[in-house]
Amino acid sequence: MRISPKMILTTTVVVALAACSTEAPKAAVDEGSADAMMDSAATAEPGTIVDVAVGNEDFSTLVAAVTAADLGATLSSEGPFTVFAPTNDAFAKVDQETLAALLTPEKKADLTALLTYHVVAGKLTAADVVKAITDAGGTATLTTVQGGELKASLNGDSVILEDAAGGKSTVILTDVEASNGVIHAINSVIMPG
Repeated sequence: MRISPKMILTTTVVVALAACSTEAPKAAVDEGSADAMMDSAATAEPGTIVDVAVGNEDFSTLVAAVTAADLGATLSSEGPFTVFAPTNDAFAKVDQETLAALLTPEKKADLTALLTYHVVAGKLTAADVVKAITDAGGTATLTTVQGGELKASLNGDSVILEDAAGGKSTVILTDVEASNGVIHAINSVIMPG
C-alpha cells in the first residue's frame, strides 16, 4: 500500500491537536474550515485521538503518517496525550519528495521521531498552555514524547510553537476532545531538529 503525503498530514494533525486547551486564545481560522473540524469532532462521543483524526478529512495526511509509523496503537492507548496536529495544508508546505521518503519503510524511525515530536504526555487544554506561557514569563517549554522540546509563546491571541530548528507553527484550532487526550490543529509541521 502506498501512503500519500495527504495521509501523512492527517496523522500529524491528530498528534498536534492533542497539545492545546479550550480556554486558551484561539488563532484566526477560516470559519468554514474551523466549523467543519468542530462538527466532525462533536457529532458523537469522542473516540481516541486516532479515531478523531480518522474521522476528519483535514487530517488524512497525518493519519497516513501515523499508519506508516505504526503509532496507531500507541495513540489509541489510555494516555492522556496532547497532540499538536498538522493539517493537510500544513503537510502541503513540506517538500513532497521529503514527505514521500518519510513514508517508506526505510524511514520509519525518522517518521516516528517526527510524529512523536508533535505529542506531549498529559492533557493540556488551550487554557493550560496559555497559563504555562504566562507563568513562565512569556515562553513555556513543552517536552515532547520524542524527547525534544517545543517553545510555546503568544502572539496576540495565537499560540505559537517554535521547534528545535527555529521553525514556527500557529495553533489554528484548540481543544478537540478525545477520550485519551486533546488535539490542537497547527498550520505547519514542526521539526525535531
